[in-house]
Amino acid sequence: MAEILAVCRVEQLLKDAGGIGVTAIDKRPVERRLHVRPLGLYGDVQADRKHHGGATKALYAYADEDAAFWAAELGRDIPPGLFGENLRTSGLDVNGAEIGERWAIGDELVVEVTCPRTPCATFQRRMREPQWVKRFAAEGRTGAYLSVVKSGGVGAGDEVRVLSRPGHGVTVESFFTGADAAQADALEAAEREGALRLAPEIHEVIAKIRKRRLLVLDK
Repeated sequence: MAEILAVCRVEQLLKDAGGIGVTAIDKRPVERRLHVRPLGLYGDVQADRKHHGGATKALYAYADEDAAFWAAELGRDIPPGLFGENLRTSGLDVNGAEIGERWAIGDELVVEVTCPRTPCATFQRRMREPQWVKRFAAEGRTGAYLSVVKSGGVGAGDEVRVLSRPGHGVTVESFFTGADAAQADALEAAEREGALRLAPEIHEVIAKIRKRRLLVLDK
């Protein structure tokens, strides 16, 4: 059974060398159930709202199986929340989820997979590992951002069920590691058919793919 192992929200804002000056990446498990609304977990915040948070990044999910991989690679524990995730899952192929895939969590909450996580300098400072952004990106184990389709409570032990998949075949991992014109075509076709509504972050990547294609054709 796929389930939520831990629900994490910000413990405290930490000083950070980035342009914002603080970061809310310090997420830690909470014992009680929390309500999830369209902009995320009750009591959670994002310091850099230009790049984090908002309706298409209301929640960030990371699989315990991928955390175990990194624990072995780094020789250190990767407890829930260390990567800044809100939901630590078990038994769920988060990276293999299709963009637009919907999950039911517990009895009420319904979420939709919107886009992969792009590692940033704040994440590298958090981890204090050499070449961390490059290493994390190269593995493609990014985890997934989620939008909220139906608000509800969430807590550790909640079952996660895949409700639907758009069927275009473009996964979180495949889009992050190898987004190309074929994937862009598949996603846009699915959106036209009403199977999903692509997040602005996905449209931005698709626009860059189209621009590169035009530059090649013009040569």
